[in-house]
Parts: sequence; C-alpha cells; structure tokens
Amino acid sequence: MTEAMDLDPPPPTSTTSLPKLKTSKLLLTTLTLPTPPFSYANLTLLTPSPSTTQQQLDPLLLKSYLTSALSQFLGQTGAAIPIDILQVGPASSWVRLPRPDLAAFTAAIASFSGLNNGKEKLVLRVEAAGDFLGALVDRGEEREIWGK
Repeated sequence: MTEAMDLDPPPPTSTTSLPKLKTSKLLLTTLTLPTPPFSYANLTLLTPSPSTTQQQLDPLLLKSYLTSALSQFLGQTGAAIPIDILQVGPASSWVRLPRPDLAAFTAAIASFSGLNNGKEKLVLRVEAAGDFLGALVDRGEEREIWGK
C-alpha cells in the first residue's frame, strides 16, 4: 500500500493578497545593419619639433602624403586605392575609402616615415578609423570632454 503524497503548497494563511502583475506581451525585433561600403579615417598632422610656423594641412599636401605612403607600402596597388577627402582642417582631416582597404590604409599610414617639406618632416597619425562616421566623430568629442 502506497500513500499518495500531497505536493501542493498549503493555502496562504493571511487574508491579504498580493496584487497581480500585469503581463504584457513584448515584441522583440532584431535589426541587422548591412555592411557599409565605405570606411572613414581621422588623420592628424604631426611635426617633430614645435615651431612657430606650424605647417597647415591642405588637400594637395594631404593627397600627396597619402599617395606616397600607399605607394611605398603597397606599390601601384596602394596608389590606386580611391580616397575621398571629406574635410581638411589646419591640423586634422577626414577621409573616406573603400571598406576592404581600411586595414591596408592604416598600416601604410602608420609605417610611413613622413614627408620632408622644406625644413620640417611631416607625419600623419591615424586618430580613429572605422566603418561608421558618427561613432568616430563622437570619439573625438569624448577625448575633448575627458581630456584624453
């Protein structure tokens, strides 16, 4: 003879009841961002010695520097990478290039020893590079806020 065990919890002994939680159906959606066709890079001009006549970056100087760096690193293939100059400031610039070429571009700029412009040697540094321009711009503003 086996006795059946009662596994149900005993009823609550208090007379107050807890309020029932409203259950709502949540609709979960997913979004896949397509791979962007272009990547962006923020470049900063550096001079080894701080001088009173700071070299200004202009589109012609920037294009010359990028072509020299890419052709030295990758030869004619590197020089053929299409680069759009989006903005040129006194010491920094923004460029756009095809996304598959971003790794080769940053490697070429980082390994290039620089250009001699008269008395000074000019060197470009890649401050930020990525596929989404909005995220890169925010990084620069974040550095200004936090002083990095």
